[in-house]
Amino acid sequence: MRAALVQMTSGDDPEANLAQLQGLAAQAVAEGAGFVLSPEVSNCLSTSRTRQRAVLRREADDPMLAAMREFAARRGVWVLLGSLAVTTEDAEGRFANRSILIDAGGGIAARYDKIHMFDVAVSEAETYRESDGYRPGDRAVLADTPFGKIGMTVCYDLRFPHLFRDLARAGAEILTVPSAFSPVTGAAHWEPLLRARAIECGAWVLAPAQTGTHPATRGKARSTHGHSLAVDPWGRVLADGGTAPGVCFVDLDRTEIAAARRKIPSLTADAPYADPV
Repeated sequence: MRAALVQMTSGDDPEANLAQLQGLAAQAVAEGAGFVLSPEVSNCLSTSRTRQRAVLRREADDPMLAAMREFAARRGVWVLLGSLAVTTEDAEGRFANRSILIDAGGGIAARYDKIHMFDVAVSEAETYRESDGYRPGDRAVLADTPFGKIGMTVCYDLRFPHLFRDLARAGAEILTVPSAFSPVTGAAHWEPLLRARAIECGAWVLAPAQTGTHPATRGKARSTHGHSLAVDPWGRVLADGGTAPGVCFVDLDRTEIAAARRKIPSLTADAPYADPV
């Protein structure tokens, strides 16, 4: 299976973001991709809760989801909408950061709500409180496809290796990490963490990313790191999207999963130990 990592510069205009994704996804399929993956919050990247409340929709009414379901069915390809920001019935009015896997017939094969919220202070000038606007998910998700079992995660989940290990031990062969990493943390941690998760799990890691400075009609414009990465089960980076919007490709080979896990069987070699005092 040829996978295509779509790297976007989404702003706070869902219509413009959809047009960007459709163009890049069409390019990906024209170059042989059977699995197309987009980054985190593909439909709307915004720091303004006012803007989000004005433009976000329920999953059932989201235009990007409807369009990409039609795209998948018409082209006969699988699509991972890395995540969509969608409205929910949350009592506090918070959104969901939801990754959605679409099958080659246009059906929804799986959905995953981001568990770990990005509540951090990178510096005095750069702080994030994702949980103010988004409710966290509470369930890990494993999806079965003709080309392998997919463990679904989103961005900040990357820093919680137990989630990835649990997915791998449940059968995940491919781990998806759609993201919108900040430039500071991206430069320091993005590639090492992705390679570590691939090595620890003996699994393919596919991480489509947001990149550049994101247009904003309201609120502060965000910048993201880019560098969508595909990492093989031995920890080798086989594709890097750089810093411009576009598409990069990787050919997935399931035999490499078994080979890596046979060489380093850490998923099945746990030893008991007492808790630290």
